[in-house]
Amino acid sequence: MDVVRAASLQAGIGLIDNANTGGRRQVTIIARERWAEIVAALGVELDPSTRRANLLVSGLDLQKSRGRVLRVGSARLLINGETRPCERMEEACPGLQAAMRDHWGGGAFAEVIESGEIRPGDPADWELPLLDEQHTA
Repeated sequence: MDVVRAASLQAGIGLIDNANTGGRRQVTIIARERWAEIVAALGVELDPSTRRANLLVSGLDLQKSRGRVLRVGSARLLINGETRPCERMEEACPGLQAAMRDHWGGGAFAEVIESGEIRPGDPADWELPLLDEQHTA
């Protein structure tokens, strides 16, 4: 995975120029803080690119975020589930795959529901639930 200065996200497609487009796994996301916890627990230094995710966010907890909408820059992403770590993580560092299994350590996957261009440093935050969802009878 390569760091880029900008990336285009297209609704229904995903990350432009990415190998995997369409479907429910258009964009993969990891949280910087969770990654730091994982590598610290292993006692190693690994760049977040080792995870091979499309997007690294800070200040957000991805755990149990299925169904939430994440706004990154001008784009909006619907979180569809947890990205489970694969054997490539074990190849990168012994114990990494197992360490990533808890608390959504492998990150989340999402589909793009509103197109936009994103850049490193763009704000990323959860959209508030609709007013109807905030109140229960």
